[in-house]
Amino acid sequence: MEIWINPACSKCRSALTVLDAEGAEYTVRRYLEDVPSEDEIAAVLDRLGLEPWDITRTQETVAAELGLKDWARDASTRGRWITALAAHPRLIQRPIITADDGTALVARTDEAVREALSR
Repeated sequence: MEIWINPACSKCRSALTVLDAEGAEYTVRRYLEDVPSEDEIAAVLDRLGLEPWDITRTQETVAAELGLKDWARDASTRGRWITALAAHPRLIQRPIITADDGTALVARTDEAVREALSR
């Protein structure tokens, strides 16, 4: 199991607390420092069953600078979104846990973290 975190994020710290309390074995990826490639983002999106705009933090300053709210959200623009996430990892929603069964989820609640542990 791997968890993508921003250590400054309270939801990420909470997720780590739950993982530790449950005795989980996991790897931490500080995705702002160890930025995922476009291929890695695409693979995680496939595991999540989501599209890139579903995990984009549109309230970030860089989102406004890029004009993301005006970008189309369809198959023809999927690559453009993934490129933006790789270029600006702060836009990636967090934390993301990749579970041992090949799935992944955005673990913003303690319940979601426990769901990842059950997979």
